[in-house]
Amino acid sequence: MTPTFDKIHLKFKLNGTSFNRKELKEVAYSLVKEGEPYEKSAGSFLLDWLDAKDYVLVSTSGTTGLPKTIKLKKASMVNSAIMTGDYFKLKPGDTALHCLPSRYISGKMMLVRAMILGLELDMIAPTLQPAYDEKKCYDFAAMIPLQLKNSLHKVNHIKTLIVGGASVSQSLASDIQGLKTNIYETFGMTETISHIAVKKLNHTRTNSIVFETLPNINISKNDKDCLVINAPKLSSETIETKDVIDLISENEFKLIGRYDNMINTGGVKVYPELIEMKLQGLIASRFFIASEKDSDFGEKVILVIEGDSTNFNTDVFTQLEKHEVPKNIYHMPEFIETGTGKIQRQKILDSVLSTFTH
Repeated sequence: MTPTFDKIHLKFKLNGTSFNRKELKEVAYSLVKEGEPYEKSAGSFLLDWLDAKDYVLVSTSGTTGLPKTIKLKKASMVNSAIMTGDYFKLKPGDTALHCLPSRYISGKMMLVRAMILGLELDMIAPTLQPAYDEKKCYDFAAMIPLQLKNSLHKVNHIKTLIVGGASVSQSLASDIQGLKTNIYETFGMTETISHIAVKKLNHTRTNSIVFETLPNINISKNDKDCLVINAPKLSSETIETKDVIDLISENEFKLIGRYDNMINTGGVKVYPELIEMKLQGLIASRFFIASEKDSDFGEKVILVIEGDSTNFNTDVFTQLEKHEVPKNIYHMPEFIETGTGKIQRQKILDSVLSTFTH
């Protein structure tokens, strides 16, 4: 029988207890009324999922612009859950850990996957150091990179882990190579209902830089070399992203950077993400590459670092091409983040430039 959004899988469990649709709605009311903040978010989404409407309203994260509310079809969310289940070979009765905020699409989809695929889901507080049972083994979980970094000592209890919300640094990718867990970085957005592509981070012969799409996802690129996604089971419209890619095959691509982050310095196009990749592991604090206006070159490359300005060694720039070397370095005591832990580049940049250039 094909799963539908108005049915709860018989194998579904939440924190060790089975629920039918009516019982789950009662639990959702209880979570909203009496739960911790993270439980209230989960309860609120469950009430939306269990109502008579065929859609839910979801807020985007606001990483690259102002957060906005979009309408997602429940049937499309079911299809996304099935795609993930098929790709990772999840089966009814498998155990899953839910440690992401349910107010965002990543957390909502963990609940949908459990209800649709029949997973036994343990939901815990979505902290940066997830406090899950180290003695229990989980078949599947999702985390942001910082949660993974803080869980390296116990992540072997998870069979398959997907990591999203931000890119995985080279140093973290190096730290996970000896782990038993199969770890994948994901690519996606709220509009695509979580991830539409993944890349294996460990247990591979080489350090993979190529994303592979999930089943029934067609990709191409436009005249700006940005990724175009055609996923009829997820969206009735073709989604044009601002992610510049190298299209490897009909289902594989390599991320180059964001088109709206591109720097044109003296006629040379520079992608901050590529410079950041070269500097990964060489700068201890969090940082990012951006630009500011320049009278000679139009734009010039700058480096923004979290923390104070002491003990920074510019020798790290020997890894860079001449046009990639930052012309100015700015420091900010603490980076501004979204609720999912992504740094908000534009807000940080605006704050830094208004402070140091006026």
